[in-house]
Amino acid sequence: MAGTAGQSAVSPLLVDYDTSYLDPLLRLWREAFEFGVGVTDPHSLTEQRDYFISEVLPANRVTLALLPSRLVGFIAASPESVAQLHVQVGLHRQGIGSGLLDLAKARSGGSLWLFAFARNLRACRFYEKHGFVVVARGFEPTWQLEDVKYHWSADAAAA
Repeated sequence: MAGTAGQSAVSPLLVDYDTSYLDPLLRLWREAFEFGVGVTDPHSLTEQRDYFISEVLPANRVTLALLPSRLVGFIAASPESVAQLHVQVGLHRQGIGSGLLDLAKARSGGSLWLFAFARNLRACRFYEKHGFVVVARGFEPTWQLEDVKYHWSADAAAA
């Protein structure tokens, strides 16, 4: 995967979630979310940890992107949807998110859906570049932000 000018693609090791990465994952998630959406998360890290353990983990396969010294991204996805995809701030456009998303596509049943916040333009462009199309626009009441529902289909990508 090619990087942008001045940046080179990195090839992280993609591994299944391991509980020893819980704290780094939560920190990466929070930092990436706040950077992308431009809001400060009002939830405590304890609340975020509880949400991850009770809601994200049971419903999704979580895959970590690791470089030799650290966690640089993760995806939480089921065969039908992507619940979370985050890359460490400062490491965008280096193939990390693409590798994680490609893995989710390969593990899917041939289609995926996901939501992104409309104001996270970097994420919206990323998903559209990777073949996702807008199927609905709405409003997420918890965050009080407009969101976009995306869908990807292997059949449409092959056409």
